[in-house]
Amino acid sequence: MGSVIIGSGRALPARIVTNDELSEIVDTTDEWIVPRTGIHTRHVAIEETCTDLGTQAALRALGLEEGGWQREAGAIDAATLGMIICPTLTADTHFPSEAARIRERIGATNAVCYDMSCACSGCVYGLSTADLIMAGAAFARQEAARTGGPMRCNDVRRVLVVAAERLSKLVDWEERATCILFGDGAGAVVLEWRDEAEAGAAEAAGAAGAAGADGADAPGILSSYMENTDDVDRTLWCDSAFASREVPFAADGTTAAAGTSTTDAPRLAAADAESDPYMRMAGQAVFKFATSAMIRCTEEALTRAGLTTDDVTLFTPHQANERIIRYAAKKMGLPMERFQVIIDHVGNVSGASALIALNEALCEGKLQPGDIACMTAFGGGLTAGSCVIRI
Repeated sequence: MGSVIIGSGRALPARIVTNDELSEIVDTTDEWIVPRTGIHTRHVAIEETCTDLGTQAALRALGLEEGGWQREAGAIDAATLGMIICPTLTADTHFPSEAARIRERIGATNAVCYDMSCACSGCVYGLSTADLIMAGAAFARQEAARTGGPMRCNDVRRVLVVAAERLSKLVDWEERATCILFGDGAGAVVLEWRDEAEAGAAEAAGAAGAAGADGADAPGILSSYMENTDDVDRTLWCDSAFASREVPFAADGTTAAAGTSTTDAPRLAAADAESDPYMRMAGQAVFKFATSAMIRCTEEALTRAGLTTDDVTLFTPHQANERIIRYAAKKMGLPMERFQVIIDHVGNVSGASALIALNEALCEGKLQPGDIACMTAFGGGLTAGSCVIRI
C-alpha cells in the first residue's frame, strides 16, 4: 500500500526572458550564461501572482484544466482532497497561507491547508510529508476498525502538493550571480492512498497502472529520505523583508512620543539593522553542497527502496544548474539521457522545479505506469532529500 500519484500539472508565466534581455540590465551575455548554467530562457511573472500559478498547476493536476496528466480518465473532484501542502518561499500573503488561497480558488472545500518553507527541497519534503500523513491516517483507520472507536486523526486519503514560486521578487536584478538563474512557476501532484486491494481493483477495472491483482509492483512512493545541514556560512540566504522594521520601543525602556516617526526617533529598535531583502548565494559553496547532496540523497533513497540506479527509468532532479546535474550524473556513472532536464527553458524555480520536470516527463510519455522515477532536491536551509516513486 502507498501514496500513488494520480495527477500532475505545471504552470509557467506568459513572459519569457532571454539571456540577451538580461544582458541589457546586468553585465552578462548569452555566451557567458549558457556554459555556466545551461539556461537559455526563464519565465517571469508580470501579471500572474503566486496564487495564480499555483491554482493553474493544481487545476491541471486535477484534470479540471487542459495540460495536465491523470492516471485514470476523468477529472479529480477537488472536494475529495483532504489536504493541500504548498512548499513556497514567495506566498502572496503571510496569512492566509498560499495553500489556503489555492484551496479557495479550486473549490477544495474539505482540505486542511498549510505552507512549507524548505526552499528548493520543497518538492521532496512535500511529497514525503503527504505520504507520511496518509500512512498515519491509514493506520488510524485500521485501529478504529479494530477497536470500534473513532479515528484519532483526520481521515486524509488524497493530498495536493503544489509548489508555487515567484522568485523574481526575491532576486536582486543588479547581481549577476543570482538574477541569471531563477524563474517563476508552479508544479503540482495529487497523491491518493491505496492499499493492495484498492490497487488490484484499479488494475482489474482497466485503469492505467502496473499493479497486479495481488498488489505486486503497485504504484506509489517507494521510499523517501530528508536531511538538513546547518548553513553557518550563509551559503544560501534571504532575510525577511520585515526584519529591519522598527518598533516604537527601545531596550532602555523608553517609548516614542505619539506621532513621532521612526526616522525622527533613532533610539527605536530595529530587529536587524543589516537586513537584506534579496536572495544571496555563495556559488562555489552551493555547487559543492548540491553535488554531494544529490548523490548522497539519491543513493540513500534507492537503498531504502531496495533498488539501484539501474532500476530507475528517469531521474527528475531539482533544476539548480545543469552543471550540477551533469557532475552528479558523471559521479554516479549515468548518462544524461536518464535525467529530465528542463532548466534550459525554465531556470531554477526552487521547490517547483522537480515537479515541473516530473510533469513534463509524464506528458511527454517518458514515464509510463510501472516505471520508476527518482526525484532529488537540495536547497536553502540547507535542505536536501530524495523520493523514489513507481508511476
